[in-house]
Amino acid sequence: MTARDYSCVVTLLLDRSSIVLEAGKEYLVEARLWPLARRHGLASVSEFIQRLRAPGSGGLIEEMVEAMVTTETSFFRDIHPFKTLLDTVLPELIAARRNDRCLAIWCAASSSGQEPYTIALILREYFPELADWKITFQSTDLSHDMLRRCRAGNYSQLEVNRGLPVALLMKYFRQEGARWQIRDDVREMIDFQPINLAEPWPAMQPFDLIFLRNVMIYFDVETKKSILAQISRILRPDGYLILGGAETTFYLDVSYKRVESLKGGYYRLAAK
Repeated sequence: MTARDYSCVVTLLLDRSSIVLEAGKEYLVEARLWPLARRHGLASVSEFIQRLRAPGSGGLIEEMVEAMVTTETSFFRDIHPFKTLLDTVLPELIAARRNDRCLAIWCAASSSGQEPYTIALILREYFPELADWKITFQSTDLSHDMLRRCRAGNYSQLEVNRGLPVALLMKYFRQEGARWQIRDDVREMIDFQPINLAEPWPAMQPFDLIFLRNVMIYFDVETKKSILAQISRILRPDGYLILGGAETTFYLDVSYKRVESLKGGYYRLAAK
């Protein structure tokens, strides 16, 4: 892959997704795009990138973007956000919403589904009082391939071994050969839909919880500011925004304050 090839990918990725690919990531481009090159019968990543430059290559560019934005995930990843959710945040929100009996959650980057399903398992296993509540649970991602995986709710042995407690695996999954299928009642809790966070969003309802973990680290500063500004308009005044450990709202948006007493990257809207 030449320097011109790499520059082409960097430019297209920034243009289509606002994701910044830093210098020195040629190895990542090679690893992510080589399977696409083979799928299209091409002999190298350079040949695939040449196709991206050709007129009418919109479909290939979409494939490239989806391949490059696929990120690492696992069940109960980084444990602290989910322990805080279980022990403190959900009990607090349930008490606050007891009269309305409604709860709205948005997981803004589904990847292959482990994070939204982790949240769903916590709701189902530890909060039986929510059985007759109206739970609106939306989960979105840029990648249509990832959304298909999410909707299927089917995982390999390696994937369920990473972070998922055995008790929850045996209770909420059934084994199908070498893979594990999540129960339909859990899968149907979540509405998986495509959203590109860097493009205009559809109309969205107010949310009590918004998970945006390990996403903003890939965006440029202006896109981060735009995302946080839009979230501030749909996050309920007593709701929570949850970011990844390497992410913050500081120097980006004064609408938020970090809840220092909670482990796991919890933010609320600052009092006006």
